[in-house]
Amino acid sequence: MAPSPTGLLHIGGVHTFLFNWLFARGREGECLLRIENTDTSREVAESVEQIQRSLTWLGIDWDGPVTFQLDAMDRCRTLARELLAEGRAYEDEGAIRFRMPDEGVTGWNDVVRGRIEVPNAELEDLVIVRADGRPTYNFASPVEDMDDAITHVIRGDDHISNTPKQIQVLQALGHEPPAYAHLGSLLGPDGKKLSKRHGAVGIGEFRQAGYISEALVNFLALIGWAPDGETTVISRDEIVARFRLEDVSPSPGTFDYAKLDWLNGVYLRALEPREYADRLVLWVGEHGLDWPAERVHAAAPLVQEKIARLAEFPAFAGFLFGDVEPDPAELDGRTLDAAAAALGDVEPWSTEAIEARLKELCEELGEKPRTVYAPIRVAVTGSRVSPGLYESLELLGREATLERLRRGVEVAAS
Repeated sequence: MAPSPTGLLHIGGVHTFLFNWLFARGREGECLLRIENTDTSREVAESVEQIQRSLTWLGIDWDGPVTFQLDAMDRCRTLARELLAEGRAYEDEGAIRFRMPDEGVTGWNDVVRGRIEVPNAELEDLVIVRADGRPTYNFASPVEDMDDAITHVIRGDDHISNTPKQIQVLQALGHEPPAYAHLGSLLGPDGKKLSKRHGAVGIGEFRQAGYISEALVNFLALIGWAPDGETTVISRDEIVARFRLEDVSPSPGTFDYAKLDWLNGVYLRALEPREYADRLVLWVGEHGLDWPAERVHAAAPLVQEKIARLAEFPAFAGFLFGDVEPDPAELDGRTLDAAAAALGDVEPWSTEAIEARLKELCEELGEKPRTVYAPIRVAVTGSRVSPGLYESLELLGREATLERLRRGVEVAAS
């Protein structure tokens, strides 16, 4: 991976690394994490740390230490001098260029795309070592592939143009090239290359938005690959067991945010209640909300069936942790005054007792529940959309509920 100057690991890079990981793990192979930093201006230490943190959060591991292409500079320079001595390379204004053949074609059987051939006449003589002594990507990468005994290179289709150059380099070094597989690009819903204009693209942004790693991995695995024509919810272990590189489509894949929301909701609802509550507490803490863990745990059952992302929790249940500002246009003073009087002596203060008393109130007022409950919900929660009304009032407590109803009467009259 090339470290990004912005420190954000792009979702496209994760998609590519995931397919590498799935392929390796399903065949008892090794998956290596190499930082491709031949361009020192792009090397940012924080970015490298962020790459590792993001992959770890997703549950995507790698074998051995993280390596850096710049660490292989001496090795590359030595090999470049050997090519120079053999006449396979030549000096050009202080740099060393690899001499490409003029005739024939360079081809490979791409595992995803089938046979690809490029006329050698179209391949320019490649700079392999710059004048300042730093190797270029298209030299350092195949050298590392050779030294690491890489069997399969799985990468984005933007690298197709690099592949014939790297094959020529490896053959000149006397090494059999690995198998290459080039994945389709990730596109936004509008059919254009996925970018910030479509929404979140950095892994940190997805985590902040309240997506959970299991859902994101499931979603990414099914972009460009499918175990069959029907499965949409599939565990990580099953993905590893069923993944076949030959089944990957060469076509670009669409990153459907709506589908990701749906899938994330499926995963959230499937969590055990305690696990779900723990995830909420962790998300709340990571985002600087000083809300008591006990109260978050208590609120969790109210929202587990309601929200698709953890980030929706504050807007959905924030009324339990602070004051609200109801829209006066949504309030009805007569109903709120009657509700405050009706609920004042409810005993015990429980979901069941609150439900029974509010239903009695509807009969007393001669109104349907939706007419009576709407202004109560807005006065108490600040929104027309909230968890179950009875459960919300119980958790909020009698004192806070009555206080908000009375304040609602005042707001409605103002």
